Amino acid sequence: MRSAQVQTWPAPGGTWAQAVASWPVVESALRGDGPAVCPDPSHLPECEIPDDVALLLGTSGSTGTPKYAQLTADSLRASVDGVHRAMGGPGAWLLCVPPTHITGFQGIQRSFAAGHEPVCLDPGPFTPAAFVAGVARLPDAPGRYTTLVPTQLVRILADPVATEAARSLTRVLVGGAPLPGPTAERARRAGLRVTLGYGASETSGGCLYDGRFLDCAHGRLADGRILVGGRVVASGYAGRPDLTAAAVPVRDDGSRWFRTDDAGEFTDDGRLLVLGRLDDVINTGGLKVAPRVVEEAIAHACPEVQDVLVVGLPDPEWGDIVAAAIVVDEGSQPAPSCAEIRARLDLPGYARPRFVLPVAALPLTGPGKHDRIAARAMVQAARAG
Repeated sequence: MRSAQVQTWPAPGGTWAQAVASWPVVESALRGDGPAVCPDPSHLPECEIPDDVALLLGTSGSTGTPKYAQLTADSLRASVDGVHRAMGGPGAWLLCVPPTHITGFQGIQRSFAAGHEPVCLDPGPFTPAAFVAGVARLPDAPGRYTTLVPTQLVRILADPVATEAARSLTRVLVGGAPLPGPTAERARRAGLRVTLGYGASETSGGCLYDGRFLDCAHGRLADGRILVGGRVVASGYAGRPDLTAAAVPVRDDGSRWFRTDDAGEFTDDGRLLVLGRLDDVINTGGLKVAPRVVEEAIAHACPEVQDVLVVGLPDPEWGDIVAAAIVVDEGSQPAPSCAEIRARLDLPGYARPRFVLPVAALPLTGPGKHDRIAARAMVQAARAG
C-alpha cells in the first residue's frame, strides 16, 4: 500500500501543454514504479492508496465535497484500448477539454498510446479560431480525433471555417453533457462524423458510445438506474469505504459495478438511452417527468431554441411544475411564449412547461455541463418576481 502523499499532476493551474510535458510522471504511475497522480489532492483524506491505483480523480457529481475515484492502470488502459477499437483505430488527439477532467486525461493517454504527442489548444478561452489552428497542427495520422463538449460543438457549427476543420477529422467525440438531438443532426448534415459518449470518472471516462457499451464495459438497469460493469470501473473511493460499498459494490464473482445517478432505458434494438440524473426527475401532480425528455422535445419542436434546460419548481397545487429556461437564436426574436411551446410539443399535458424563461445563456459548471441548480434558482426567482 502507498500513502496518500501522491504526486500532483499537472501543477495547479497547469495548461494542456504543461500537462503533456509532465506526462512522464503519469507514465511512472501507470507502470507502478511511481506514486499515483492527482490533479488536486487538497481534499484527499488521510488514507492508504492501493499499489495498483495510478490516478485519483476528484468527483462530486453536481454538488458536495469531492470524493476521489481510484482508477487503476488496468482500468485506464482498458478504456484506451476500448475507445480505439470503437473509433476505428488509434490516432492523434486534439485536446479541447481540460486535463484535470477524465476526458482530457484520456485524450492525452490515447495519443501517447498511439505513438503521437497530443496537440494542445493555445492558452485562453475556447474559440473556433483556436480549434482551427489546433486541427491544422494534428499529424497526418491514420486517425485524427478530438473530444468536445456540446457548447464547443455549437460554437464550431456557427463558424464555417471551424466546421470545415471539424469535417476533416476521423471522428468527433462529444460528451460531458447531453447533446440536443437537433444539434447532433445539424453536425451530421454538415458532414461531421460525430459519436455521442457517456461515462464518468468512475468508469475511466466514456464507456457508452452512441448508445452501445464499449467491449471493455457492460451495463444493466436496476429500477431504472444505470449500472456499469467491466474493467473500466474504479476500484472505489480513496479513504471512503462507506461510499465505495454504496456506489461500487463487488459481486460474489469479484466483478465491480458502478451505480450511477442516472436513469436510462433500453430501446428495442439494444441501445441504452440516458434519460438524465435520477434526482432531477420532476414529480408533478404525482406523475414523474424526466427533464431530458422535455428538453429533447422542445429542441425538436422549436428550432429557434438554441439551448434549453428543464427544471422543477415548487408549486402549492402540483407539488412541482415543469419549467424551462431557453436560449433563442438572435435572429428568431421574440422568443416563443410558454403557450406557443406547449402547443408545439407532442407530450402529455403534465410534462409540458408551465413557465418559460428566455435567457441570454444558460449557466454552466465544469466542462460545458449545465448548472441545473443555478438555472433552477434563476427561473424560480423570475417566476416569483
